[in-house]
Amino acid sequence: MVVTALMSAVFISVYGQEWEELFNGKNLKGWKQLDGTAEFRVEDGMVVGVSTMGVPNSFLATGEDYTDFILEYEMKMDRGLNSGVQFRSRALRADGTERVNGYQVEYDDHDDRPWAGGIYEEADRGWLYPMSYHPGVTGNNKRGEWNHIRVEAVGNTIRTYINGINFANLVDDARPGGFIALQVHSIRDAALEGKEIRWRNIRILTDSPGKYMRKDAELAPEVSYLSNQLTATQKELGWKLLWDGKSTRGWRGAKLDHFPRQGWKMEEGILTVEAGGGGESANGGDIITTGTYGSFILEVDFRITEGANSGIKYFVDPGLNKGEGSAIGCEYQILDDSNHPDAQMGVQGNRTLASLYDLIRADALFYGQDNREKRFNGVGSWNRARIEVHGSHVAHYLNGVKVVEYERGTQMWRALVAYSKYKVWPAFGEAAAGHILLQDHGNEVSFRNIKILELDKPGSHEP
Repeated sequence: MVVTALMSAVFISVYGQEWEELFNGKNLKGWKQLDGTAEFRVEDGMVVGVSTMGVPNSFLATGEDYTDFILEYEMKMDRGLNSGVQFRSRALRADGTERVNGYQVEYDDHDDRPWAGGIYEEADRGWLYPMSYHPGVTGNNKRGEWNHIRVEAVGNTIRTYINGINFANLVDDARPGGFIALQVHSIRDAALEGKEIRWRNIRILTDSPGKYMRKDAELAPEVSYLSNQLTATQKELGWKLLWDGKSTRGWRGAKLDHFPRQGWKMEEGILTVEAGGGGESANGGDIITTGTYGSFILEVDFRITEGANSGIKYFVDPGLNKGEGSAIGCEYQILDDSNHPDAQMGVQGNRTLASLYDLIRADALFYGQDNREKRFNGVGSWNRARIEVHGSHVAHYLNGVKVVEYERGTQMWRALVAYSKYKVWPAFGEAAAGHILLQDHGNEVSFRNIKILELDKPGSHEP
């Protein structure tokens, strides 16, 4: 190992890799504090952040911006805290307001929150890679101890590692560069006042980082937010785009032999059902895939307007309901729970966002939460629906977290149907295959990144 001083920065050469030390172990030269006023100090070669009541999230940011890099550091914090490290971040939001925003490697020390290593977008889209995508590795984070964390950010590929294990594997091109920052999260519990977060051995590699990305690690499941594109990995696994982002190919009206001539628009890679007075399938009408699907994984990004109602249906038989209203199938509910009256109807919340409409309520209990709060990014923001069908076994996910799980065709299933609005349809939800539907419920709702992996096709692979 060779250490050299260059332009006041300290560089360490390790096996031909030129690492820059971001923290000199003595003072906070080269760093600046943003947003909140929580204390940051230097102690025994560490940066120490102190939790403080009454102040917003506080950040200690590098004076330099970084695009492609490998970042490594060690982190330890007192129990009960939530923190993280920002990267490719900015001090101003798009509207010009002062607020740190950008990617964050999550780090927490709660017994009931195994989220460390996930990727959160601060002050923007929220969770991009919650650890519900890769729960089997969370035990490799040693609570209350020093942990080694590595971030590989090269092009649109972002991977996080804790103690050598790949935790998150994200593909996203929304943020090409920005500063790195250490976070002291705001607190509301007085018992957390004065608790500390510690960082040490903070270094970055910016010279040809792609050459030094881990090649020997078992990678986490890949999650992509590329707009209407498939990654090489997704193509290899067998994923297909159900909508190409620009044409009506593969879709038609649920009660038409062609795509609706009104009520739907396509602009800049976004498919939008237009507002039409709030009626069910009364404007442009529902649209369905021209093909049918049995076992599959479906992902759809959606964005709702205030008070909006819509849905994603599967196992749809467009011949069942030839009259007014929507085509019949199992429905992943899309709803503004706070502003649409349907959220208060049905039984115990089974018409709320991400629920199996009129049958099973969506909640976050599957992820070990001690409450039912769903991870909803909000009205006007993009959210991700995921529906997994493995034969008779079905699950709904909202923004990466499972919120519904059930078995079709069982005694319990038929009892649920018997007490729902679907009781008039024989063997509802038990078809081997059916169309996929996007619903027109008279409110403006947008969709993009509509893709599917068929699990019952020869050569298909489940991620």
